[in-house]
Amino acid sequence: MSGRLLRLVCTAALAAGTVLAPLPAAAAPEPPAAGERSVSQLLTDLQRLYREAEQATETYNGTAEKLKKQRTDVDRLDRELARARLSLHDSRGAAGRLARQQYQNSTAISPYVRLLLARDPQQALDEGHVIGQLARERAETVGRLTGSEKKAAELARAARKALDGQLSLAERQKKERDEVEKRLKDVEELLVSLSPEQIAAVGKLEKEGVAKAQQQFMASGAPGAESEPSREGDRAVRYAVQQLGKPYEWGAEGPESYDCSGLTSQAWGHAGRPIPRTSQEQWARLPRVPVRDLRPGDLVVYFPEATHVAMYLGAGMVVQAPRTGEQVKVSPVASYPILGAVRPDGDQAVPVTEAR
Repeated sequence: MSGRLLRLVCTAALAAGTVLAPLPAAAAPEPPAAGERSVSQLLTDLQRLYREAEQATETYNGTAEKLKKQRTDVDRLDRELARARLSLHDSRGAAGRLARQQYQNSTAISPYVRLLLARDPQQALDEGHVIGQLARERAETVGRLTGSEKKAAELARAARKALDGQLSLAERQKKERDEVEKRLKDVEELLVSLSPEQIAAVGKLEKEGVAKAQQQFMASGAPGAESEPSREGDRAVRYAVQQLGKPYEWGAEGPESYDCSGLTSQAWGHAGRPIPRTSQEQWARLPRVPVRDLRPGDLVVYFPEATHVAMYLGAGMVVQAPRTGEQVKVSPVASYPILGAVRPDGDQAVPVTEAR
């Protein structure tokens, strides 16, 4: 995406008022407890609850990714176990045939005596060679049976362990889902307890705080001179911008709704470079870049626990799926406390201008 197009996107979003959506209105009566708190205290409480909900969401997303991998492992082990059992069945059949042959030949003259009594010693030697070959084949049959039994037993144990792990992860995911819903209920209860005037005041104070943080951030010289996105970064930005207006939904990866890391992971996945699903894993595993060197497509990670992430557009703006009740939108990069930035395509990416 060219710098001009990025500026148009940012300007249009600002003009449309999408930088900070107002908090949801509520018509419920104000209880005394809420009225006793100042607007700044209410904003602090609300931001804390949103942050706790997002942290719980990222934990849930991380477990969901582990569960997805565990299910893949269980399916793979089940297929391998089925093949091992089929091989074991074949080996047992071959061993059964061998046992029957040995029983039928139990009264036969030994090869040594046959050689002594033979009229044609060479023929007896040739027969002995054949007998030796049969003995080796029988030994191999027994070896295959033993190996098949051992492999089937090992795979059965591994499959049981993997299934136990899957059940454990599923139970953990359920508890984490309940935790997210509890945190969101806390947000809802606080909003319902506020009067329309309080909600308006909280929204105004939040906007003022973001504007001040953005002014300080831009005055600090970070980010520095604008640079062109990479070819992949350009595709990721275009995808993310196309999602503007879609609702935030915790745990969602599109295409109808997204959470914060669902948006960034899907955008880079559509650009041809899959990245980790959660903001914490994106922060932990992707190459980090100084905030002063941000370029479009980079991911800006927020809060000390790396529980929120947005995609840098340029001109000090990001596109993000902010929180419950809001939509994918363009926001100031300093909307939340910045932890740092990562670049999914690292330093080997080709700038979009050179790729054309």
